[in-house]
Amino acid sequence: MYILHIANKNYSSWSLRPWVLMRALNIPFTEQIHPLEVGTSWATYRNFSPNGRVPCLQDGAQTVWDSLAIVEYLAEDFPRIWPTDKQARAWARSASAEMHSGFQQLRNQCGMSCGHRIQMHAISPALQKDIDRINELWNQGLSLFGGPFLAGKSFTAVDAFFAPVAFRFQTYGLKATGAAADYLQRLLAVPAMLEWYAAGLKENWREPDHETEILAAGKLIADLRSGGH
Repeated sequence: MYILHIANKNYSSWSLRPWVLMRALNIPFTEQIHPLEVGTSWATYRNFSPNGRVPCLQDGAQTVWDSLAIVEYLAEDFPRIWPTDKQARAWARSASAEMHSGFQQLRNQCGMSCGHRIQMHAISPALQKDIDRINELWNQGLSLFGGPFLAGKSFTAVDAFFAPVAFRFQTYGLKATGAAADYLQRLLAVPAMLEWYAAGLKENWREPDHETEILAAGKLIADLRSGGH
């Protein structure tokens, strides 16, 4: 059986992508959680991951690291990971790659947290550009392929790649527009997303650097995690 190494569910956007994809598509795996450490987790994560990061997938003697590589590796045995239609598949891969390598302002200004609710101090022009582009992508996919998911009727890898964005929009009150607004709620309501979210709220780990980054973005409205205020 696959072993998927991940970090804290509250914080780890990169871990969420393959986890939610495998869970949503009923691909069996065992998860191993490695709590984020103060400063860096490099030394600990290097025990199982060549680049010292998560997620990392073990398939017997085969190790695959980086979320995009993991998805492509799994797709060799589970073709439904990508849309069956060639046009939809090309669009889904392009949008996933853009998410994988882009949207730096969203990443930097809106750190992943399932449990926080933050009222942003301000939305910079650079952050608004990222938000606008995400809305453009979501509305484009829904229009081209008919929904309810980004590349058609089924949850596929492109939805998994935008799963952390859905949590960020929820946490920081960012706005989805047009058909994307309904898609955001559908994505948050996917059973695998609800499972991850519930587990994230139950975590009692707190990593100071992540906490500082999240709280720097705005006013804390609520902390819904176990032991939160």
